[in-house]
Parts: sequence; structure tokens; C-alpha cells
Amino acid sequence: MKKDKISSAVIRRLPRYYRHLDELRRSGIVRISSSFLAKSMGLTASQIRQDLSCFGCFGQQGYGYNVERLRLEVADILGMNRKHTVAILGAGNLGRALMENFPFQSNGFQLVAAFDVDPELVGKELSGTPIHHVDSLEEYLRNDPVSVCVLTVPAGVAGDTARRVAECGVTGIWNFTNVELPQQDMPGVQIEDVHFADSLLTLSYMISEEEP
Repeated sequence: MKKDKISSAVIRRLPRYYRHLDELRRSGIVRISSSFLAKSMGLTASQIRQDLSCFGCFGQQGYGYNVERLRLEVADILGMNRKHTVAILGAGNLGRALMENFPFQSNGFQLVAAFDVDPELVGKELSGTPIHHVDSLEEYLRNDPVSVCVLTVPAGVAGDTARRVAECGVTGIWNFTNVELPQQDMPGVQIEDVHFADSLLTLSYMISEEEP
């Protein structure tokens, strides 16, 4: 089935499936039913069966799902075995935090480079990742193409930086700049925006509703 025929809601549930299945595997659970998985995820069994049916037939009536087999199937659907490569643009506080703490490798990504303008950072390594000057970005991407660029640059240069990497053939942008990138200027590039404030304000709304 083509990806564009699958709803974004289903796609966004896939990482949750993977995470829960991985936790079950680590707990030593070999087999589960859709009802058991639904209870642990706060969904319904019919929703889970419907979601998974978008990608094939993974369960067996009367048996349920083999946890490890289903985990590997979901990992394959998510592209975790395709050895995506990543470069971080902006090695400031947020970029540094991602380089030092985010488990890129266990999520199927290889962090290969970072870029910045700070002379105190350029030419050094952080957590084993070399930091290059942003002026060498195009040359680097021509010689060593990457799948995804993580944007942690200042908001004022977010759009220009995104266009630069898009023109170099990068197919995915993980955008932490709090700026809405002009998707129409970058055909063929998938953009995933991360807005911390949106999540916090959603929480603010929910707790405000609970308060007298």
C-alpha cells in the first residue's frame, strides 16, 4: 500500500507500537493479543487490528501476535533498518543536547556530522561527532550525502538553511527552530516540525480545565 494512502494518525501511532513492543520484548513476553496490546497503549483492539492491516497481516487468530516478529515488522515499516544518516545544523545548547543524549543509533539513524559557525566548536568533536563550519555544508553533502538534517539553528536563518540542504538532496528535515518552513519551496523533502511550546501549551490547557 502506498504511504500517501495511509492516514497520518496511523503513521504517528507506529512509533508507539514499536516502543511498546520493545518494552514487552525486554520484559520477556513472547506472545500477546491485540486486547493486551490495546490495554497497555490505551487504544482498542479493533483500532490496533485496523492500523496493522494497513501494512499486511501480522497476527494469527487464536494465537495473537509474536512480539519479536511484530516488533521487527514495525521497525521495517518505519524504515529503521535503512541506515539513515543524520547531520545536525547548529551545535549550540539544543544541538549539543541531542548529540550527547539522543539515541539516534537505536532508532535506526547514524549521526555523522554537525555544523556550526562558532570557532570554539568548529574542528572539534562532540560525543564522537565532528563539527564542521557551516560554510562547508554544500561541499560536505555533495561528497557525503545524508538522509536527514536536524535544524537547531537560530530562527532567523532556519528557512535559508533548510533550502540549502534541500538543494543538496536531503530528503528529510527534523525542525526544532520553532519556525514553519516553506514546504512549497522544498518539493520532495519531508519536514517534521517539533514545537516544544505547542506541547507545553496543550498541557497548560488540560491542567487549566481541571482547575476550579
